[in-house]
Amino acid sequence: MYVPPNFRDDDLKSLHATMRAVRLANVVTAGSSGVVATPLPLFLDDAEGPHGVLYGHMARANPQWRMAPATDALAIFMGPDAYVTPSWYASKKTDGKVVPTWNYVAVHAYGPVEFFEDPDRLLGVVTRLTDLHEGPRAERWAVSDAPEAFIRAQLRGIVGLRLPIARLEGKRKLSQNRPAEDRQQVTSGLAASERASDLALAALMAE
Repeated sequence: MYVPPNFRDDDLKSLHATMRAVRLANVVTAGSSGVVATPLPLFLDDAEGPHGVLYGHMARANPQWRMAPATDALAIFMGPDAYVTPSWYASKKTDGKVVPTWNYVAVHAYGPVEFFEDPDRLLGVVTRLTDLHEGPRAERWAVSDAPEAFIRAQLRGIVGLRLPIARLEGKRKLSQNRPAEDRQQVTSGLAASERASDLALAALMAE
């Protein structure tokens, strides 16, 4: 990922926070058959390794897990993003030398990917992933709510994924390269939007 110095995010806590806020990542691998990507819900275990480890699962019928990767896998976490109109820039009224852009937050996690079929490991991953997303709900569903034989049968249809993070790249493109007045105008413009992503980005810019 191209990351100019103004937009670089090297803070591990910030990177992990972005990754945890993204509900669906894209896992990309490359091998002799080419590049393959699958959208997957992942969870981060930051107690493992210097950068953490990602866990998830995919359908057994998905051919990606059978393709031997030629290099590290890449997990792409896209945070909020928003179109930025040049109408918000003060210089539009003076010299007109402005163009549109896009603000966004993204994290790329690289590392060697491992796929596994052990049912007990799979059950652990499925349980942790379920608990993560059911946690905020008033009426939570748990894996143990379903019959054990049914769950075991479902596990046969998936394979687990483990990706120890060897390298992280973070980018927070929040108009840091613009004058203070422009940044304020962009923040105000996004805050007036009805789009959830625009509002989330405005909140980040206001921090």
